[in-house]
Amino acid sequence: MVSRRAAALTAHAPAIAAAHLRVEQDPYDPQHNPAGFLNLGTAENRLVWDLLSPKLAAAREICPREVRYGPLHGSVRLRTATAQLLSGTWRTPVDPNQLVVVSGASAALDVIASVLCDPDEAIVVPAPYYSALDVLLTGRSGARLTPALLSPASGFALDASAIERAIVQARKDGVTVRAVAITSPCNPTGNVHPVAALREVLAVAERHDVDVIADEIYANSVFGARPFVSVLDPLVREGSRARLHVIWGFAKDFGLSGLKVGVLHTEHPEVLAAATALAYFAPVSTHTQALLAGLLDDQDWVAGFLKENQSRLADSYDHAAGCLADRGIPHVRPGAGFTIWADLGRRLPEHQLWQRMLDEARVNLIPGAAFGGPEPGWFRLCHTTDPGHVREALRRIGELS
Repeated sequence: MVSRRAAALTAHAPAIAAAHLRVEQDPYDPQHNPAGFLNLGTAENRLVWDLLSPKLAAAREICPREVRYGPLHGSVRLRTATAQLLSGTWRTPVDPNQLVVVSGASAALDVIASVLCDPDEAIVVPAPYYSALDVLLTGRSGARLTPALLSPASGFALDASAIERAIVQARKDGVTVRAVAITSPCNPTGNVHPVAALREVLAVAERHDVDVIADEIYANSVFGARPFVSVLDPLVREGSRARLHVIWGFAKDFGLSGLKVGVLHTEHPEVLAAATALAYFAPVSTHTQALLAGLLDDQDWVAGFLKENQSRLADSYDHAAGCLADRGIPHVRPGAGFTIWADLGRRLPEHQLWQRMLDEARVNLIPGAAFGGPEPGWFRLCHTTDPGHVREALRRIGELS
């Protein structure tokens, strides 16, 4: 017998996680396991290990404080180093005392939702949205997600008017709306939001007296023509930023998803105090924090790594886009991230196609329904893996009828 809350969490385990575990148990290898699963469903950057391994494997002295208890919301050293990095990324000074380090961006999203929302209060999310938000923003907080449907005709561009309509309708239905949550750059579409769109979203939030949660975990993974701009950038926000809460982490920009290190930035004193207290339940090991702080201390290496990563992301996308074009599969052109939002709906009904891709073609993509997609038939394809795997996966998909 488990609690009702535990049962609810189990029932809403992310589909992404379940599919990932299944396919990773029997992975494709062109020589040793040619019939294995091809995983284009998990947003990991597998293009940069050769850049990371010399830094991570290098011998270094471990001091006693790296294996003892430390501040549960992050060591001073790591928060200071991360603040310095993010000050450049966000183009605004970041106070390390306004950062809370927790075990991944997922934990940071869980923390901020739990701090802002009481059960049954709503967070408005532009759709399509990162599918794990269904659990991360609601699982422990008890909040609910209210989708704001974006238009396929605009390439699913961020639309403040759609967000405003969702807020107004929710309140007409008697629902208390506490926040708007966006991914910036967007997961799954890869859209990099323009300054004007971000300004409009913040204006809507202010007009309706709600907070803004911005998941900016792909901030340094932009490879398109439009540069990334944070909601904290002075171009976007002038005046108080107390109701802006930004998440970032090492999983995407640094290809270190398995280390599970994320940060929450907030300037609101009460939110910061509550988030710091909740970090007790999601701390990062002191040894991992020391490792990452040492990585960030080498600023020349960081700058070179991020530049090379962006170049490789661009090449990876170009290759995948070519494979899609060869198969006549349209998609939204991304400007950032690891994923392509592709329209496979002309082939088979979405659920049927997803099942056949997984069971017959042995290819893992995530269907648009998992992302709250406003139209059926869209899938998220993660291209940041071996190019040969991408080609083989799309070959197999092309053989389904």
